[in-house]
Amino acid sequence: MRVGLICLVLAYVLSQFYRAFLAVLTPSLVADLHMTAEQLALASNLWFVAFALMQLPVGEALDRVGPRLTVGTLLFFVAAGAALFASANGPGAIMAGMALIGIGCAPALMTAYFVYARNYPTAVFGTFAGIVAGLGSLGNVASALPFAWAVEAFGWRMSVWGLAALSLAISIATAALMRDLPRVEGGHSGSLLDLLRDRRLWPLFAMMAVCYYPAAALRDLWVGPYARDVFGYGDDRIGQLTLVMAVTMGIGNFVYGLLDRYKPQRRAIILWGNLLCAAGILALWVWPDTGPVPAIALLGVVGLFGTSFPLVMAYGKGDLPKAMLGRGVTLLNFFGIGATGIAQAATGQIYEASSGSPAPDRFALVFLFFGLTLLAGLAAFALGRRKAR
Repeated sequence: MRVGLICLVLAYVLSQFYRAFLAVLTPSLVADLHMTAEQLALASNLWFVAFALMQLPVGEALDRVGPRLTVGTLLFFVAAGAALFASANGPGAIMAGMALIGIGCAPALMTAYFVYARNYPTAVFGTFAGIVAGLGSLGNVASALPFAWAVEAFGWRMSVWGLAALSLAISIATAALMRDLPRVEGGHSGSLLDLLRDRRLWPLFAMMAVCYYPAAALRDLWVGPYARDVFGYGDDRIGQLTLVMAVTMGIGNFVYGLLDRYKPQRRAIILWGNLLCAAGILALWVWPDTGPVPAIALLGVVGLFGTSFPLVMAYGKGDLPKAMLGRGVTLLNFFGIGATGIAQAATGQIYEASSGSPAPDRFALVFLFFGLTLLAGLAAFALGRRKAR
């Protein structure tokens, strides 16, 4: 099972890579396939939509048929999607490829959490969740400057074909080495509706919906345009900035995972960490053109403190019935990933609606959206009724 977990972590690294690699490929796709900004945004959102919608069937499959068939089947969609992407002759194939990749990436992290929660002590789940999320951020790092170098050296098609081959290798290894777990008594009972009806879980759903997307959406979608339009950065400098955010997000995942050891303070850590993230975002709203160095520092704050996802997941896992663990963790992830896709679309609309305004003012509205929605989710979490622990 440990070998299977290693394969799942590698698959999650790929997942983090694929959700962010479009930023590097944008110039090539515009030049070769004449893709518009709207088509590129739609391709990115299709990854998130496919990924989020697959969380619910993945959770059912984990509880009912086990991790081996679930992850062993779906990971092959990643290689198929990458191959379709690499051979694309138009925007439609790029979008379809991103959707297939999103489907294939859907089970990686949640299967790792499911397997670990079933096999290892609950007391160290949060630490494990943070370590896996931190290791996954290596994919985020690799999708910045390292991938840009590969595209420059080999071209975008050959680079993506290489990713398809790597994805296929990881898919085969996972299917061969993953093992199923003993069935839990009552594993076929209950449904997602039972979890959704439990009002004591609603504040947790609200927290999951906002604890990831500010940092993720800024890193994946907005940092590049912000640095280009406000500070005049070129591709190399943008790559450096996205790398800074990716590194701080990776560090934040590790730190939040280690802080899970302080279980009586977990709720307070989640609240204060996300308040600091909101403070960084709102500072960018107030001073969007403050200068490159302060902006980079504030984006680093957002990356560092906006990665409480693994700690929130560990906090929520204790409220889930063991027989519904797969459905429970994937439902939590559905709120986190689904909200990210919605936030990207919403901020895109906000940005377009403010066309004609100076660039700093347009990005200030984007920062304000992230800051206010994060504070709203924090308020729901802080004031919500808690389950007995």
